[in-house]
Amino acid sequence: MFTLCPAALSGSRDPYTGVEFNLGFRVSHYALNLDYKVEPNALAGEAVLRVVTGDEELKKMSLDLAAGMVTRRVTADGKVKVAKFKQSGGKLRISFGAPVPAGQEFALTIRYGGNPKPIRTTWGQIGWEETESGALVASQPNGAPSWFPCDDHPSQKATFDFRIAADSPFTVVCPGTLISKRSTGSTTRWHYAAESPLATYLATVNVGEFTAFDLGRNTTVFAPAELKSQVNEEFARQQDMLDFFEERFGDYPFPDYRVVVTEDALEIPLEAQGLSIFGSNHVKGDHVFERLIAHELSHQWFGNSCGLSVWGDIWLNEGFACYSEWLWLEHSQGVPAHESARSHYKVLERKDQDLYLADPGARDMFDDRVYKRGALFVHSLRRELGDDAFFRAIRSHLAAARHSTTTASDALSAFRSAGNPAAIDALAADWLGQRALPRFPA
Repeated sequence: MFTLCPAALSGSRDPYTGVEFNLGFRVSHYALNLDYKVEPNALAGEAVLRVVTGDEELKKMSLDLAAGMVTRRVTADGKVKVAKFKQSGGKLRISFGAPVPAGQEFALTIRYGGNPKPIRTTWGQIGWEETESGALVASQPNGAPSWFPCDDHPSQKATFDFRIAADSPFTVVCPGTLISKRSTGSTTRWHYAAESPLATYLATVNVGEFTAFDLGRNTTVFAPAELKSQVNEEFARQQDMLDFFEERFGDYPFPDYRVVVTEDALEIPLEAQGLSIFGSNHVKGDHVFERLIAHELSHQWFGNSCGLSVWGDIWLNEGFACYSEWLWLEHSQGVPAHESARSHYKVLERKDQDLYLADPGARDMFDDRVYKRGALFVHSLRRELGDDAFFRAIRSHLAAARHSTTTASDALSAFRSAGNPAAIDALAADWLGQRALPRFPA
């Protein structure tokens, strides 16, 4: 029998990112008040965190914050007094004048600033990144501290307010609903409120010279004006795609869906909560990247609304997103998902058989084999259950974990309930619990 990744935090560091855990509290809300100067790439910020202590009194606490962001002042409200703080090694460590009682809620205000830049990680440089005419943030898995102090773990979801002032020629796009946009002199202040909890790695800021193009009832794209014709062609079926995924997965979990197209070329598209980011190289108007448009949209269900408790279960995000590509191809072009699965299975047969899908490890968590083997496992569940039970199980699982986090065990429970538990366990043991590639689903 295979062993699934543990849902609880154990040890002192995340086994994937290597980042020390921040224990003894939760952050329920981040209010980020930022002033960003594009040309010098200068960020001045005030982060107000709504903190709730755990079951024990809290004498000190830590947050994640990269060295490029310098902490200038830390204060708390009410009777909570900050005695001192120190920033080093990617951590902001805060000591209190007196222990904060268990179960107490308080506001922690951190003033900071600097020149944000990506964090160097196992997976390359991630986080805040300058573009040709602005900036973008892509933080998976641990780049959020490149621009704000946070408890940067996928299980630690919170609501957000983003208030960002930028030079007036630029548009700012963040997760959540646009509450207000006010211009004063040469600066415009944007306020977005994300009322659905999100993981810190899914928080993003996109600053650029964008024009908004409506795609449908709840889909919009922000792109350079000169790319209008290519964008309208490339994303012509974005609304149809969202409507189709709603039929398969349940109601779209956020108020709307936005796509940001940067002037720059990007290696791969990137998802954030309620939006996705594409490079100009992805919008040629020839639909070559339509599968990626489907992939990123599906992450709004798999990964964003229904988030991960631990990085070891990354196949839940990427396997279902990859399978969504095949579902869209099946729906839009009549190519059976079974045919797509067989094609990718043949490719996997020629690759190394040293991947453990249930816990692939940091080095391989974004390996294409995780995506394709995860999708093939999902396809094997569909073949076992049949379409009605399969999609019913998916909708049940997503509804149960809506705006929360989940584990592989949770997902498998939904499929067990929809069919023969022993058969589901056998498939899980084959696909998740062994390195050798299992037989192709019949």
